[in-house]
Amino acid sequence: QVQLVESGGGLVQAGGSLRLSCAASGRTFSTYAMGWFRQAPGKEREFVAHINWSGGSTYYADSVKGRFTISRDNAKNTVYLQMNSLKPENTAIYYCAARQFYSTSSWEDRSSYGYWGQGTQVTVSS
Repeated sequence: QVQLVESGGGLVQAGGSLRLSCAASGRTFSTYAMGWFRQAPGKEREFVAHINWSGGSTYYADSVKGRFTISRDNAKNTVYLQMNSLKPENTAIYYCAARQFYSTSSWEDRSSYGYWGQGTQVTVSS
């Protein structure tokens, strides 16, 4: 099992940047692929980014490509989401999630992630 704790959220002006972190417990972090999702008020939780177990492959929602970067440090049991050029519509609670490295489900499939953090609020003001 793995426990996930997000941090780094906050209030930022449009055009600004934030770096989210997700710290994982346990000694098997490198066996998990990781994802970031977000949920805005009144909307469904949506996929943002995914990174495979080694960090060698990454995938992004079209809406964040070129602005967000997902990365991981397996030695520190941490996954990051660097968010640049933030827009007001990026305001949401951001969640990190983990799934087994061998999962073949779409990286956008929320149900394929068995472990979730509590979320961190990101608010982008105009």
